[in-house]
Amino acid sequence: MTQEVLLTLKGLQFDQKEEDDGQIETVVVGDYYKRNGRHYVIYEEVTEGFAQATKNRLKFSEHMLELSRSGLVNVHMIFQENKKNLTNYNTPFGQILIGIDTKKIRIEEGQDNIVVDVDYALDINYEFLSDCHITINIASKESSSFSLNS
Repeated sequence: MTQEVLLTLKGLQFDQKEEDDGQIETVVVGDYYKRNGRHYVIYEEVTEGFAQATKNRLKFSEHMLELSRSGLVNVHMIFQENKKNLTNYNTPFGQILIGIDTKKIRIEEGQDNIVVDVDYALDINYEFLSDCHITINIASKESSSFSLNS
């Protein structure tokens, strides 16, 4: 896998009635590297209406994914299979205590891409919010057939 990658993040959230609340998808360019058996992706996100970008770092290996964000929002989220982790999510509007109860993490590694799927339950201030699913697709930028159609 090359250092420069296209990162596609797809998030799906289900409410308490098991109804699909919609899918959110983000595509960004990032930097990828692998060190000591762990995969890393570094990328930035811009939030509409704010000048400050958020720097993100994904770190993952078998049965574990970490997302660190700093800038406009600050958080260190840990997804560990069959374990619940609590963290403070700091936003421009205040701080929220979130719980991440990870059910399953699946990693498929190919020559020019890696796909990470995570199933977890999300709670806010100890109250269940929803069951969630994230798919992260990391593809070498030079071998990707990604294009934006207008």
